[in-house]
Amino acid sequence: MSAAYLNQYFEHQVNAASPEQLLIMLYNGAIRFIGEAEEFMVKGKIAERGMKISRVIDILSELSATLDHEVGGEIAANLDRLYDYRIRELMKANLHDDLEKLGMIKKMLTGLRDTWLDAIDKVHAEMAAEASEGIAKKSEAAPVGYRPLAVAL
Repeated sequence: MSAAYLNQYFEHQVNAASPEQLLIMLYNGAIRFIGEAEEFMVKGKIAERGMKISRVIDILSELSATLDHEVGGEIAANLDRLYDYRIRELMKANLHDDLEKLGMIKKMLTGLRDTWLDAIDKVHAEMAAEASEGIAKKSEAAPVGYRPLAVAL
């Protein structure tokens, strides 16, 4: 596949994604870039490592900028501080060639991503249950003699 085709495909994926999917995509990207930065650190490829760490910093900055402090309250404030702290830690890890620090940041981001995945799954399950409940209530209130249309005969 050509790079142009891959970029077009990725752009479509981003444009078609829900906010939850975008959040997970950002976390996955940050985790992947930290892994790549770790590899470059081991190989002594300073410029490449710096580029990957910069990508992680960009992602954390974006996650921080999109926090809704009115809705999120204390949780949003805590995440904002956490992202800021991790950005500073990434800079230190890059400056001091600290592989262990990169690993700790990757572990933290993986934990946050997994927590978001659990929360998203829970919300989707609750929405599905509410939708099923709503359908059941509608069918209970159906007029006498009402027969739903049989789609597959």
